Amino acid sequence: MKYFILTLFVLLSNLVKAQDNRFYDDAFLTIDNMLTNKQPYSFKTAVLNVEEAYYQGKLDTAEVSRKIKFMANFAKKIVQNRDLTYEEKDKAAVSKYAAIFSVICQKTPIIVNSDTLEYKAFSYDFNDVFGHKDLSNLFVSKLVNTQKGNCNSLPYLYKILAEEIGADANLALAPNHIYIKHNIKSIGWYNTELTSGIFPQDAWLMASGFVHLDAIQNGVYMKALTNRESLALCLVDLANAYNRSFPKNDGTFPLRCALRALEVHPYLITALILKAETYKAQYQKLDSADSKAKELVTLLNKEYKHIHEVGYRNMPEGMYLEWLLSLKTERKKYEDVRLTH
Repeated sequence: MKYFILTLFVLLSNLVKAQDNRFYDDAFLTIDNMLTNKQPYSFKTAVLNVEEAYYQGKLDTAEVSRKIKFMANFAKKIVQNRDLTYEEKDKAAVSKYAAIFSVICQKTPIIVNSDTLEYKAFSYDFNDVFGHKDLSNLFVSKLVNTQKGNCNSLPYLYKILAEEIGADANLALAPNHIYIKHNIKSIGWYNTELTSGIFPQDAWLMASGFVHLDAIQNGVYMKALTNRESLALCLVDLANAYNRSFPKNDGTFPLRCALRALEVHPYLITALILKAETYKAQYQKLDSADSKAKELVTLLNKEYKHIHEVGYRNMPEGMYLEWLLSLKTERKKYEDVRLTH
């Protein structure tokens, strides 16, 4: 009887685990289907699938989508009612970029009947910036529900809103950081920094001291990511969420995500680090004399060497926050004046 109960318990535990994994498998399949053109591309769908997997299907995606739709419609209204002093052929696109920036970064008056209300801008949340305590602090769903976000959720929301109103937006990476890059006819490429609400020069990115020239040349940092490469970024997010949900996993699923992401963008630094860290976690579970352990050490050393060679340098979290704050304290030094004329 005891054996039967134990067997039943094991079977039920495995069933629950399989159901938990299903959300992650479904999210991976959704993103992979977009990459193989088996279903329409949608950055919003990819992002919310990752978050829903973490919440095990309990995220109210309909409510999150409703709030995103409201912001998208608000951006459209701004485009309709504001005429930019910009006369290049891409004025329609630039008007959309400016509208999304206003929705996220600027207090905007709204006339409702005879009353004038003030739309509240999003703010930077300095609580648990890296999601160490709670991974959901990095989520778009958390951002739209609280209007507080960080360098992960804010640029993700910007890209989502851009696609909702028929505009393009390129994510770009810096050490521990994500921002937006646009290319317009008047000045070419420029940066949009949503955590501070300004348009910084590349000099600000270089000022961190952790952007190696090799990293720029290899597209590790400061590269305008394509839509496909942004989906690869979501695969890394999915793996990180899985590791948080199942800290004792065997590494199979995270490696699957990392390898698929690297097929899309071979120099995606978050995927390269995920791959190396997964090998490290696998190695730490084995006896050092095990042949598999020796194989993993070889792989691990190879990965770390490659990561260094492509230009990655680890930026301490404290230094990152100081660098981020430098945009406000030294705004005049780093602001791209081409966008203020």
